[in-house]
Amino acid sequence: MTHERTPYFHILERDPLSPFPAVELAHRDPDGLLAIGGCLAPERLMNAYQHGIFPWFSPGEPILWWSPSTRAVIPIHGVRVNRSLRKFLGNNPYSVTINRSFPAVIHHCATTPRGPGNGVWITPEMQRAYIRLHHLHIAHSVEVWHQEQLVGGLYGVLTKQTFCGESMFSHAPNASKVALVVFSEYLKQIGVKQIDCQIMNPFLQQMGAVSIARKEFLDRLNRQETLEFAGQLLKPQQLLAANVGN
Repeated sequence: MTHERTPYFHILERDPLSPFPAVELAHRDPDGLLAIGGCLAPERLMNAYQHGIFPWFSPGEPILWWSPSTRAVIPIHGVRVNRSLRKFLGNNPYSVTINRSFPAVIHHCATTPRGPGNGVWITPEMQRAYIRLHHLHIAHSVEVWHQEQLVGGLYGVLTKQTFCGESMFSHAPNASKVALVVFSEYLKQIGVKQIDCQIMNPFLQQMGAVSIARKEFLDRLNRQETLEFAGQLLKPQQLLAANVGN
């Protein structure tokens, strides 16, 4: 008679300063599940991103923390602009800003219809948590405007020289691609080395994302420096799209 082994899940304390378990203890099935519970306080989220960990859970579930065995990243010099997108950028009808409308961007990311399950994890609790991070100049948004209308954007967290992208949305042709391409050009200028996309998908692969092992991702993160004056560099402003993708 055989007995199935009950999987062990690390339960985090509510104290936002309590440590995460070592990422090497993350589960293989489901891949990358590291811990359950805790809270979404700024201290907890900042600690998570500094160690290559991120929250991802659906409504009705406890907070789930992940560090998958492989990571999707876009090297900052590796953003891919295909011929049709380059042509679109040559006559770009949009303007692009950063940190002008963070609450609206995260709301659209949470509510824009897309594939099954995508977006539903950005619960009201998650939105409030990242808006708090934004007020601390840690979470940042990119807005794509057509005239006065917000038609696309993305948001994420800056940790050291890595921008951890969380989600994006598009309500107009190529709007999310324009957000990514224009913002990546600015990130390059201020010293960011990579965009962490967390989980690979066809869109990210099309835009230049590659898969690397968890250890390689963490080694890169540990070698990076904290950007000086990041809050000033990422102050609300309009970004120039000229020469992007050339």
